Formats: sequence, structure tokens, C-alpha cells
Amino acid sequence: EDPSSSSSTQNCVAPELPGFYYDPEKNRYFRLLPGHNNHNPLTKDSIQHKVMECKRLRLLEEEEKQIQKTTRAGLNSSVLLQKRQLGLLSSTSYCRLVHELKVNCMQRRKIEIHSPDSSVAGTNNFKIIVADVACERIFTVNDVEHGGCKYGIINLSGLGKESLTVEMYDNLYFTNRKVNSVCWASLTHPDSHLCLMGIAETPGCASLLPASLFSSTNPGDRPGMLCSFKISTAWSCAWCLNPQADNCFSTGLTRRVLVTNVVTGHRQTFGTSSDVLAQQFATQTPVLYNGCRSGEIFSIDVRQRNRKGQSWKAIRLFHGSAVTSLHLMEAEHYLMAADMAGKIKLWDLRTTKCVKQYKGHHNEYALLPLHVNEEEGLLIAVGQDCYTRIWSLQDAHLLRTIPSPHPSSKDAIPSVVFSTRLGGSRGVPGLLMAVKQDLYHFSYN
Repeated sequence: EDPSSSSSTQNCVAPELPGFYYDPEKNRYFRLLPGHNNHNPLTKDSIQHKVMECKRLRLLEEEEKQIQKTTRAGLNSSVLLQKRQLGLLSSTSYCRLVHELKVNCMQRRKIEIHSPDSSVAGTNNFKIIVADVACERIFTVNDVEHGGCKYGIINLSGLGKESLTVEMYDNLYFTNRKVNSVCWASLTHPDSHLCLMGIAETPGCASLLPASLFSSTNPGDRPGMLCSFKISTAWSCAWCLNPQADNCFSTGLTRRVLVTNVVTGHRQTFGTSSDVLAQQFATQTPVLYNGCRSGEIFSIDVRQRNRKGQSWKAIRLFHGSAVTSLHLMEAEHYLMAADMAGKIKLWDLRTTKCVKQYKGHHNEYALLPLHVNEEEGLLIAVGQDCYTRIWSLQDAHLLRTIPSPHPSSKDAIPSVVFSTRLGGSRGVPGLLMAVKQDLYHFSYN
């Protein structure tokens, strides 16, 4: 059973009465009150929250007891090895099923966060974590108590099989600026800078910060922002790695797309009919893919001059709800997209048709990212219900549902990173989960 689904067992035990809730444990009806009520907490919201919390605690208990459930009947290491030796499984199928076993065997361990400033580590809630390409560092956005956000970089080189410690470097200069989107930028060298999009005051703000800002111990040696400008509310951003659009990053705004060259300062504006909530550049061509609040997905070749109307749109796809995340596959023939209806679809860009759907994701209004690891054949997404789900890329089978260590709430949605080399080329494989003030590691081996 999907832990995110609401309980409907009372319908099987007793008939549903308007305005009443049937409790199967007490075998009686209780009157429901609309909305939230401090004197009588028995509302639909409180009942649903109670059911969700019971399921979360049950799943956590099963994980602590190491009750490992495989989603495919008869899937275990000895059976796989026997079938492989008998020639009943190809190398590709064997490797894929081994990865599924690894997913089901992952166990949660808490990471100890060290910081040069003892007042920094563990004092603010994680909102976003984003890993660089080498997975040696993760950029963090933390909510602070008095409002706004605080930024930092965590060095993952301390992760190991025995030791689970990381170093966090924080810079208090750039604070009180809420962030909607962030991405790593390769300007002077790979992952040398960070693009930040969000709200400073009014209007919004786009900034390009050097990553060295967060590791400089001497305040006098701090490099400044490379560029910063005010814009309308920014929803998304992406950095271009194609040499034909070198040193460019895009910003998804309210009803327009802005492409900026950070060296020359040249900007291109493309008008849209809806807010652009998700973006990603292709690497083989200077093409930008955009996902909109209207559900439309379209591509832009940034080499061409913008024209009036929509004639510059190349590929056009359509979801039934606002598109919240995009991921272009390595061969760049397929595009993964998620929306606010909880649908995750894999699109074939050559035929502009949906070829797969990954079911079970839960979302209604949040901007939630997708995490794809093609090498391991895995898709990972965190739902608005605070469950982390992992699917098989090949057949869209839901492999595992991981409950959050903290009670589900709007301000406690986990942010995750998955890699086979956390901490660099000789790092450890696994899933990083940041929720509330804690950072966890799920070992994948």
C-alpha cells in the first residue's frame, strides 16, 4: 500500500455518513467539524494527519528492525546469482536487479556536521541541498528563524564506511534572501560558481556567487558577486555547458525567459504565456528546455534572436498540470518531467510522445525536483507527503518508499542527493537526505 494514500478502511466496515467519521478501533461514529478547531480537534485534516503519522511510524519501525521487503516476488541475492550462473539472466538484467536489491537494503545513519563556527551547524532547517557534478560538495540553503535564508557549502570528503562526518562552511554576509532555485555554474573551472534565483525584497533577484566565498577564512579575501540584478520573481535557473552558448545562464521568470551572458552582460528575452517553473540546458546543442505553470514544455535555441509571438519555440509537449521539474537524459533523446498533479512522465523528443509514466509520486503545489541516475537505472523524487520514492528507470516499477525521520509537514519536506561517489571519485555510494536540522546517509552498497 502506498503510504501517501488516505485510509479508506472505514468504508469497508461501516457505511459513510455525511459529517461523521467512523473509528474502527472504537467501533463508533464521531461528528466531524469543518476546518481546524482548537476545542474539538476531530477534523478531516487531523484524521488524515493521524493516519499518515501512524503509517510513517510503522515504516520507520520496520526499517529499524531491518525488515527488508522486496517489491518483486522471489528477488534475493542467492536466487539472482543462481539464475545468472544458469544463463537465465543477461548481464544487463542481472545488474539492474542487483541495483534493486541495493535500494531495498539501504539503511539510514545520521551524519555529524562539523563547522568552524560552532553556532552554525545544526541550528537552522535545511531547505535545499544541491550537489556539484563530482559530488564532492553540496550547496545548502537553510531557513533562519527571523526570516530569509542562509547559504553554505558542505564538504563531503569526510564521508567513509566507518566515519560519517562532514565539514560545513557558512557565510553570514549573504543572508535574508529567499531562494526559489539554485544551480552550480562552471565559469572559471567546473562548478566554480552558484546561480541563485529568488526574492530579495521586491522585485526578485538573480545572483552569481563564487563558490570560494564559502571557504575563505579571511573576510578580507572574500570575492564579490560576479553579477547581481533585480528582476521579476524568478522561479528557476539553469547553466549552459555547451560552448556555443558559453558563460550563459537562464532565468525562468513570470511570463518570460531571460538568458544572460555573465562575461559580456548581453541578455536575451523570450516572452512566454505562462510562468517558467523548470529549466535545463542540453549539452550537445545550445538548446534550453522550459517547463511552465500552464503545463507546457518547450525548447529554445538560444543562438537565434527572439521574435514576437511563439515562432521560436521548437519542441512542444503538454502536461495537464504545472511542470515543476525537468531532466534531460544523457543521449538527449528523452526528457523526464514532473508536474503538480504528481505525474512523472518520460517523453521521447523525437516523436513528442510519452513513453513511460512513473506512478506513486505525490504533489499538489510544491516545486519538487527529480533526481535521475542513469548509471544505476534509478529515478528518485521526494513527494509533498515527505516520502522519498525510488523507481526503476527501465520499467517504471516503484522499488522503495522511504519515510521521513520527522513528522510530515510543509516545512519539513526532505531534500535529497543520490550518487555512487559521495565525496569524490573514491567516495561512498548512497543517498543523502536533509530534513529539518539533520543530514542522513543511506548506504548503497
